[in-house]
Amino acid sequence: MENAWLLPYKGNNFKYFSPLSYYVLRDAFVHSKLHKTLEDALKKCESSCPEYKFRLMECANKHGGKMLIHRTHQTGLSIDLMTPMKKKGKQYKWTDRLGMWHYLLQYDDHGHWTKQVEVDFEAMGKLILALDDAAKNNGLRLSKVILKISLKDEFYASKAGQEVKARGIYLAMALPKIVDNLHDDHIHVDFEEL
Repeated sequence: MENAWLLPYKGNNFKYFSPLSYYVLRDAFVHSKLHKTLEDALKKCESSCPEYKFRLMECANKHGGKMLIHRTHQTGLSIDLMTPMKKKGKQYKWTDRLGMWHYLLQYDDHGHWTKQVEVDFEAMGKLILALDDAAKNNGLRLSKVILKISLKDEFYASKAGQEVKARGIYLAMALPKIVDNLHDDHIHVDFEEL
């Protein structure tokens, strides 16, 4: 990978999910264009969904190449983002503190972790829309979003999800079972250079 920039550990409305991943494994590098894209998108989210603090997850190693578990995070143009959660209409943050253990969370086919805690598909859609807008302004294209297949209907039922669909932003249509099961608690987003 060329032009690798380290993401900040935290900002006004975001934080990296794991000190181990950030400081020891050093998995928070992205291409310089994606760094600017994330910065711009998160800035936009300060006004589009000001009540949310997002969690950035693994990106790439400083020099790219293979990473533990992640096969596609090699060029610095991919990032994992925690699915925002809500309880009684407000952001639920307890699961954000799990660090690397967050990958082991299991949600049902409607995005519920418990009866009261569920994925906030509207906030997730607003983040994806902000990423799409920022990518276009920074010489990138949002090429693919991976979300557990069974959650797509719930996502598209949200207002922001409908806008994502109307823009033609591609959400994976089919995934190997193990990959599908791992993408309920986070989304994977791929970008391409224009």
